[in-house]
Amino acid sequence: MEEASKKVDILIEALPYIQRFFGKVVVVKYGGSAVEQAELNHSILEDITFMNHVGIHPVVVHGAGPFISQKMRDKGVEVKFIDGIRVTNEQTLDIASDALNIVNRSIVKYLKKLGNESKGFVGRNGELIVAKKKKTKPDVGFVGNVVGFDKKLIHSLLHSKIVPVVAPLGIGENGEMYNLNADTVAAEIAVAMGAEKLVLLTNVRGIMADVKNSESLVSSVTVEEVKSLIDRDVVHGGMIPKVKACVMAAENGVHKTHIIDAQILHALLLEVYTDKGIGTEIIKRGV
Repeated sequence: MEEASKKVDILIEALPYIQRFFGKVVVVKYGGSAVEQAELNHSILEDITFMNHVGIHPVVVHGAGPFISQKMRDKGVEVKFIDGIRVTNEQTLDIASDALNIVNRSIVKYLKKLGNESKGFVGRNGELIVAKKKKTKPDVGFVGNVVGFDKKLIHSLLHSKIVPVVAPLGIGENGEMYNLNADTVAAEIAVAMGAEKLVLLTNVRGIMADVKNSESLVSSVTVEEVKSLIDRDVVHGGMIPKVKACVMAAENGVHKTHIIDAQILHALLLEVYTDKGIGTEIIKRGV
């Protein structure tokens, strides 16, 4: 009886959040350690299924960074990054596209297994993202910036309770394909769709005030405070593009953005549907 009561308490705690977010769009970036060698973190997909079935409209954006790098090494292709951007020649682009196709199909297949309708979009196999070449010195090849999306198509899918699963590949005006940053794609979609939330799943708990202290998690921070954390090198390395994606989304209308650890069982539900959450939320300004 005590165990049953605990389950009821959890449902009651979740009820206000279910009511608040009913009919809202939530963009979830799912990648990195959550998609390791095309093996999926099933608890995250179960969380997305729960959200979809209680009236939230989830949009999934996924990467496959470690999987792409491993496939490149398997083929004897050098893995090279410049300022955190994967140098992408034609061969690398083909490998990335193949890897992203595998991951995309796996996510769609498992979402369907859990009782969702889902549709995948991968580059030319699903021309959803319009992109243009990213100008850098030195040149990094077939890497792009997001120009826009087929918002009408996404709206249509969400209206029909179909979960879009989007790979970070965009198509240029002449049909050329570009590799994109998945965090940025997720943030851009969140802004374009007027999303209530953007959630970036990663392999760390969130922003840590002291990386050596596991108890120093910053649970909530404003955009201005985040900029200060970057300036003071509290936020550094691979966390910077994630934080900047959240800042861009928060500054452009997304109500709340979150960085959470995908390795925690049912991390997504714990962040969205409980009072305390488990990661870091980044908001435009304090209450």
